[in-house]
Amino acid sequence: MTTGIFGGSFNPIHTGHAVLLNWLARHAGLDRIWIMVSPQNPLKEGRQPQVSDAARLRMAEMVAARIDGVTTSGFEFSLPRPSYTYATLRALQEKFPSDEFALIIGADNWLLFDRWRCHQEIIDSHRIIIYPRRGYDIDPSTLPPSVTYLADAPMIEISSTEVRDILAHGGNAAFYLPDEVLAFITHHNLYTNP
Repeated sequence: MTTGIFGGSFNPIHTGHAVLLNWLARHAGLDRIWIMVSPQNPLKEGRQPQVSDAARLRMAEMVAARIDGVTTSGFEFSLPRPSYTYATLRALQEKFPSDEFALIIGADNWLLFDRWRCHQEIIDSHRIIIYPRRGYDIDPSTLPPSVTYLADAPMIEISSTEVRDILAHGGNAAFYLPDEVLAFITHHNLYTNP
């Protein structure tokens, strides 16, 4: 069983995430994908989510429920913070020793992967699947054997930062967010303070 780990703060999860996950579930050669909602990203110190872990996980569940082969995980919530990917993958391998875990990241993250703690351990121990991001070019011939670049994956340039800004200023985020997620945000009055 190969599980793809698609991690992030998902603050909030948006249409770009949903489209990419739907594509990955069909084309990445994985048995399943877990949306791994992170409590604290060490590369974003000082810019931590103002929305609760539970709310971000709930919004991710709404997206996962509509894509075959995709579920959510709050596994990192029980681990020490900040959330280092190598530690998450170690803990997952200990808990599920018969499973294989593949890390799914954007090209932007691959180009700074050497800044990730214990990055070589991740490369040596796990498959890494890279999806394209505009402005971040990857030369597949330079990649280690355990790393795959999915050049055909869709590029939908929406950022959670942009979505939060739209919501904070009362703008129309209808085309940026799945309907259920937007309804949840509106109902709970999230992201309303600039």
